[in-house]
Amino acid sequence: MKIKGMSFKLVLILSLSILIFGMTFTGCFKAESPAVGEGDVISRDSAETEVAEEALAVDEIAGETAVEEEAAADTEIQYGEVLVAGDRKVIKNVYIELEIEEGKFESTLFELTNLAEQNGGFVSNSQSSSDSEGNLTSGSITIRIPSNKYSSILNKVKEMGKVKSTSGSGQDVTQEYTDLESRLRNYKAQEEVLLDLMKESKKVSDSLEVQRELSVVQEQIEIIKGRMQYLDDLVSFSTIDVFFHEPEPITVAGWGFVEALKRGLRGAVNVFNGLVVILIITSPVWILIGIILLIVWRVIKARKRRRAGKEQK
Repeated sequence: MKIKGMSFKLVLILSLSILIFGMTFTGCFKAESPAVGEGDVISRDSAETEVAEEALAVDEIAGETAVEEEAAADTEIQYGEVLVAGDRKVIKNVYIELEIEEGKFESTLFELTNLAEQNGGFVSNSQSSSDSEGNLTSGSITIRIPSNKYSSILNKVKEMGKVKSTSGSGQDVTQEYTDLESRLRNYKAQEEVLLDLMKESKKVSDSLEVQRELSVVQEQIEIIKGRMQYLDDLVSFSTIDVFFHEPEPITVAGWGFVEALKRGLRGAVNVFNGLVVILIITSPVWILIGIILLIVWRVIKARKRRRAGKEQK
């Protein structure tokens, strides 16, 4: 009986131990499971945060790239505009010779003058000449017109008559103008420094020295400004030189007796006029020769008289 009681107690103790161990193991497993879940949530949140940050970074990079591409596109457009607009300073000159209809010289001159003035230009020079009968038949005119109307006005000038010859030239002064601008900025900077030094100078000698340097700098500034204004005027107004004339008359030489006689008389008169001119020019020489001959003749005559007197004695 004692052995059976001990076996029963042993089995009971083992059962209780297994039950306690199982409950403890289950509690530990439950306690550890939430920790693992929280880790998974943290890992998932971290992964999502990293993905969001990467997406934001990608968006920022894409935005910067778009801004850079837009800026580059603007730069290209500006550069293209400079090339297309031809932002260069070119002095344009053209010479054209026109043959106009007979009797249309004065009207053509008036038309050219109006063409320049109506388009914001002006006439800088003009001259004319007449034929043997006193009629104005040929001349030239120089007009200055705005450069943006150069082609249209030139075409209108060509329509006024028959173009006999034409020539044009273009002088690019962009480099010279850019150099002048750079020099002007440098001299203005020097002018500001010298003005500040003049305000700070306390001695009369220092003020005079600064004043001398300042006058030199200001003189250079005025020279550069004058040159730039001159170039601006030449660039903004193109020059068109027009020489126009009526058709030259066709002369037919006559072959009759009267015409030959006229030519002969003209030739004789020309020869006579030439001889008269030669005699007038050489008259001092002929007078001197005449005086010498007269002296020689008197000497010879005097000798003959003396010989005749001796022979009579």
